[in-house]
Amino acid sequence: MNLDTIIGTYECKVDAKGRLLLPAPLKKQLTTSLQDGFVLKRSVFQPCLELYPMKEWNLMMQKINTLNRFVKKNNDFIRRFTAGVKVVEIDALGRLLVPKDLVVFASINKEVVFSSAVNILEIWDKDLYEKSISGEDLDFADLAEEVMGNINDNDNGIS
Repeated sequence: MNLDTIIGTYECKVDAKGRLLLPAPLKKQLTTSLQDGFVLKRSVFQPCLELYPMKEWNLMMQKINTLNRFVKKNNDFIRRFTAGVKVVEIDALGRLLVPKDLVVFASINKEVVFSSAVNILEIWDKDLYEKSISGEDLDFADLAEEVMGNINDNDNGIS
């Protein structure tokens, strides 16, 4: 099954009601998903939110549904992975209303960054996003080598 790739990093402001106005280039990329809606959830690893187009969420749920629920750690994982999950829509004006509990979780204030994460979007408070990519706590070259260095899908030996 082919996944839709979302490309780019975009900034926007939060309005007084907690709505985010999607930048036009991002909204255009999400056009095919607007009808089906989205799932918004807490990130597992970062203080941000993850926005799944419904198609991607359904694929993730198919994987999670294969877990044996008679194994306690599987049940614990499912409970935590789905904590705070909300079905959300982007309105006709291109606005996304982020529920209050998720605003608090992600420490979202006035400015937000939408950051593509292949087939989903991360939604960050701008200051936290800048801190996360600053590299102070991480050597990105070492991380890239560890994560991608052993991938060798091509016959020519080039990763």
